[in-house]
Amino acid sequence: MKDMASWNEGDWIAAVAALALFVFLTLGGLLAARKSEEVIGHPRGLFVLFYAEMWERFSYYGMRALLVLYLTKFWLFGDGKANLIYGAYTALVYITPVLGGTLADRWLGQRKAVVFGGVLLAFGHLFMAVEGMKGVTDPVAKQADPAINVFWLALALIIVGSGFLKANISVIVGKLYPMTDTRRDAAYTIFYMGVNVGAALGTILVGYLGETIGWSWGFGLAGIGMVLGLAIFAIGRPALRGRGEPPVPLTRQREWTLYGIGVAAVAVIWGLVQYQDAIQSLLVVAGVAMLGYTLYEAFKLPKVPRERMFAILFLIALNPVFWGLFEQAGGSLNLYTDRYVDRQGVPTSLFQSINPIYIVVLAPFFAGLWTWLGKRGLEPSAPAKFGLALIQVALAFLLFVWGAKSVGPAALTPVLFVFLIYLLQTTGELCLSPVGLSAMTRLAPLQLGSFIMGAWFYMSAVGNFVAGKIGEATGGEDGTMSKELTLAIYSQIGWITLGIAAVVLALSPFVKRWMHLDVLEDEEPTSQSA
Repeated sequence: MKDMASWNEGDWIAAVAALALFVFLTLGGLLAARKSEEVIGHPRGLFVLFYAEMWERFSYYGMRALLVLYLTKFWLFGDGKANLIYGAYTALVYITPVLGGTLADRWLGQRKAVVFGGVLLAFGHLFMAVEGMKGVTDPVAKQADPAINVFWLALALIIVGSGFLKANISVIVGKLYPMTDTRRDAAYTIFYMGVNVGAALGTILVGYLGETIGWSWGFGLAGIGMVLGLAIFAIGRPALRGRGEPPVPLTRQREWTLYGIGVAAVAVIWGLVQYQDAIQSLLVVAGVAMLGYTLYEAFKLPKVPRERMFAILFLIALNPVFWGLFEQAGGSLNLYTDRYVDRQGVPTSLFQSINPIYIVVLAPFFAGLWTWLGKRGLEPSAPAKFGLALIQVALAFLLFVWGAKSVGPAALTPVLFVFLIYLLQTTGELCLSPVGLSAMTRLAPLQLGSFIMGAWFYMSAVGNFVAGKIGEATGGEDGTMSKELTLAIYSQIGWITLGIAAVVLALSPFVKRWMHLDVLEDEEPTSQSA
């Protein structure tokens, strides 16, 4: 064990994160077991979901912070290939909520889907702790190592598990509030804080263990975090007030058949994640099919809900633009930070915690800001917030490029500009992600709630795959990242996104009319005990 006098910045950050982890674990257990119906003006169920999602994100983002580094430093994939695998993996994570959301909507119910997804995730993260032969560069020999197939299986379990958990736990949040409740946007922002508390702690602790002690230590801790999330969700079930139960009586045989579909999906994803080029075709085909189904359902509806569906499509279509830039964080920006930033001895993966820490600090401000503006009739519409989000993520990359070039091509980029790029990405994220989650649950017809949430995450999947392709391009023809090429690509995507943002802001008043917020009515969901 190190003497405290010899600790570096990374050691101190990890120690503080471990202390915070203990505090949040204690609070989570107390809130899950608490009997009162409300906590700081919100249903207690919100905080059960907050902590369950916090632990799920602890495991996911901890593993995400290590993935590209693990691919390049342990499995010795080229930079371009590693970025493409990363993009394919994160894309599939956002595709599978369509499956999990549809099964939950029609038969399984959101609560059971969350539990099943959590079990798959726990196994997936624990399988990530299995290591193979380090340093194998030959593709044939690499694929012959049995551990590489365990690695692909681990990714497949995490992907499908996220599909059952991610969309459905967000839907349960919406079901805790009436449609016209002014606390909804604030509730999703609080929920989003849970996502990012978990992301920050997971990135620091999982990343620190993985980079300094051993990959299996980091990935193993991620699995333990997921088990803790499941435990809190199970203990806090009464606080959900019967929300998220099966929409119709569910026989044991049908329930196990639905779980069997999930296991079969793991086998399919196991193959897909190894052949990234096939995912691009899948995204196109599935996207066209989803658009067709959404329009088919929309045109069966009366005028007001039909136009709300059109507003949903407009907002969802902006996801790939935003996330294509934002998700450079875990891919090309992660590698850039590792090689071309003056990190001053701090492990690379710990920089992935900057964004979630900003979220935790800034989310209460944004939640209060939207509420304050809403009471005065000054709150920007959801499409206008999306336009503002695109402006901020574009400026983040343009500022980063300027900062990197200001010190000359041979010098390391000052670490200040890493903090600044994540700051602008974070403020943009707070204008888009929680707002989008709230808009999906508010505007979607009740019978399509989880499907629309799945579609939201699906278009995030497209953005993640776009991020992988952008990251692959930063690898150049030989697959190795260069500083000059990466900065040129960052500049190009920044300017293109600024142009798109201007168009979105111009169209936002028309899209706001489609939302028909003045005639929103509450619908009483039917609840079925499990």
